[in-house]
Formats: sequence, structure tokens, C-alpha cells
Amino acid sequence: MIISGYLGQPGGRRPDSQSSISGRAGDEGVKTTGGSRRARSPAGLAAIRKRFKEGWTPPIAELLGFSLTKVGRGWAWIEIDAEPRHANPMGTLHGGVICDIADAAMGMSYASLLGSQESFTTIEIKVNFLRPVWSGHLTARGKILRKGRSLGLAECRVLDEHKRLVAYATSTCMTIPGVAGSDLTRAMLEQAPPPH
Repeated sequence: MIISGYLGQPGGRRPDSQSSISGRAGDEGVKTTGGSRRARSPAGLAAIRKRFKEGWTPPIAELLGFSLTKVGRGWAWIEIDAEPRHANPMGTLHGGVICDIADAAMGMSYASLLGSQESFTTIEIKVNFLRPVWSGHLTARGKILRKGRSLGLAECRVLDEHKRLVAYATSTCMTIPGVAGSDLTRAMLEQAPPPH
């Protein structure tokens, strides 16, 4: 399944014992094109939870030091401790780090709704930076506002440890059908011979 390729390989850093991949809060359902609510847990959510139990960590999460701490049908939370290594030349948290955790939260939210033969890509992202951050704990709370057959709209609120809104992001994601059956993963692409 392509979702497992997106989520990285088993191993890597596992989130600490305080983290939990829960499916309770906010699991009220996601509006789909037909106006219906999805009744059962999609294959994407099951794949995310399975990979988490196996101890996966996506390479970008290892690089920046963020973790997926909660995920449900159509929503996900990403958390990071902002440190001096994340600073821009002015000394505040680099906007790219905030954008990255927002993108990860919205991406995991979208991935949680995918079928077993689907993948996705982000086709647009917009971030409003609302408050400077020098250090501290941030939580990116992503959720899907609308998911159709081919496109979906996500939002993310990035909060500091005092629950103040630091940034607000939106993203448009595109579902790619039928990719999972081809077992196309990043590792396979990197091993493929170059085109002639």
C-alpha cells in the first residue's frame, strides 16, 4: 500500500510514552462530496495506526524532531519542541518549520481518509503567521474540512503551550487513485534505472 511508503519505513524514533494515537476526540466524521458521513474507518487510518505501532518515523519528522501524537478519521495532531536549531537569522522560529508541521498535520488528516488503493499529494498550501515564537512546545491540529473523490480541503491551527494561535494554514490535497496497487514507493523510485 502506498500509504506505508509515505509514512516511512519501520524503525526510527518512536514518539514517547506520553504520546497516543487515539481516535476519539474529533472523530465525528468528515463531510464528503455527496453530503454523507463516512461510517467506517478508512484503510488510510488503519495504515497510519499500524505503522505507528511498528515504530515508524517519516524522515522529515526525524530531521525536524516532530511527532504524530494523535490521529483519527479526518484529523491529526503533530507536536514539536521549538529549539534554537529551528531559528531563523532573527532568532525566532523559522516559518518553514511551522509550515512543515502544519503540512504534516493536514497531510496525515487527509491520508487517514484514503482507500487502500489511493495515495495523495498536496497541490497548494497557505500559512498565516500570527505570533512570533522563540522556543516552546507547539501543536499543529489538522483536520479535513471537505473531501471529494479527487480533491480535499484541510485546515490547521498551530498552537503554543498556552493554547494561543501561532499560525493558521489551509491546504488543498489531490487524491491519486490506483497508485497503491503498483507498489510505487520512494525507495522503488530511487532504485529505478535512470530514463534513457
